[in-house]
Amino acid sequence: MKKNFSLFLAISTLTISSFAQTNQNDESFKWFKKTSEVISYQLNKAAQTYKPGKNPRSINPDGTVRLAGLTDWTTGFFPGSLWYGYELTADKKLAQEAKRFTLALDSIRNIKNTHDLGFMLYCSYGNGYRITNDKIYLPALKDGASNLAARFDPKIGVIKSWDFSWWHFPVIIDNMMNLEYLYWAAQEFNKPDYAIAANTHALTTMKNHFRKDHSSYHVVDYDPKTGKVLRKATHQGLTDDSSWARGQGWGLYGYTLCYKNSKNPKFLKQAENIARFIMNHPRMPKDKVPVWDFDVHNAMDTEERAPRDASAAAVIASALLDLSTQVKDGKKYADYAEEILKSLSSDAYLAKPGENSYFLLKHSVGAFLYNSEIDTPLDYADYYYLEALNRYAAIKKINSSITIR
Repeated sequence: MKKNFSLFLAISTLTISSFAQTNQNDESFKWFKKTSEVISYQLNKAAQTYKPGKNPRSINPDGTVRLAGLTDWTTGFFPGSLWYGYELTADKKLAQEAKRFTLALDSIRNIKNTHDLGFMLYCSYGNGYRITNDKIYLPALKDGASNLAARFDPKIGVIKSWDFSWWHFPVIIDNMMNLEYLYWAAQEFNKPDYAIAANTHALTTMKNHFRKDHSSYHVVDYDPKTGKVLRKATHQGLTDDSSWARGQGWGLYGYTLCYKNSKNPKFLKQAENIARFIMNHPRMPKDKVPVWDFDVHNAMDTEERAPRDASAAAVIASALLDLSTQVKDGKKYADYAEEILKSLSSDAYLAKPGENSYFLLKHSVGAFLYNSEIDTPLDYADYYYLEALNRYAAIKKINSSITIR
């Protein structure tokens, strides 16, 4: 694999452009340049290896790659990663592949039974339109936003997450992420009701999902007739009352984007409260990459029960960088996120070129309690890692592009 990578570098004539004037000779940014090289290689090889409509999701215990089909909630992340890879490296081949993998998801516009349309369409088509301004992406985005908005119940004040029969009207903290799609669609398609639904969902979630310490439950189940809270539980965390790490990241990210779009100060306060819970947590490891649930800590727990979750770290890093641009004292958030990114970009988490089935990050956790995707790469870990790197480059004024000739 190392020989292949060296050959790739020689043939492709990778040219690392200089950083912005302030960072041009700064040794502290070597990690970022190295990371960009790995990203370009891995994403190009992944695009050559996998087929549109069957996107790489994770690696199974037997070493085979788990693929995400058109109805998989994660299917938009790989095309989105290609878009972010292009944005980060200026590699035009990645832009071509991103378009190819994105347009293969067109039929998702007809799906109506999930809140995950934001992950599926906004991360793929949304980034495609944002970066290229090509209207070819708009029809699918318009239909998907309409279907997502239709899941909002004004009586309860939330968007229904799942249609699983064993829940009444379940809402998961993950749903906060998909509000960005509605805010954008409200502006793009002149649908102010979409933004009203997003704001209302965020306010209701703030009221019912969070504990006094600003940690979050995973699932709140509502009575569809009265809107009364029937149960507060978990689907992926250690216990109903534990703090599932990625869920805390979803909340932080969600309230940051809600403030950015609405300028409601309640959302900013909530985002900062969640950030404080995460950043000051006594069980956050030194490298800032959390165990899959913050409450996996007692004497009965073993290393096998406490794998790290790089996907949670990536979401938290991206959210903190976004939050740092929304407040006057944002440096503390940006500095913390930088520590996370340096950890994720180290040999402990970042794959070597040609390894890891061309995923970027190692050591994530999907659903531990279901023995699903434990200590494996995950497509959404890569996606939010790439998003965080792009946000970091913008904040630090780094021109990190790799031009492939």
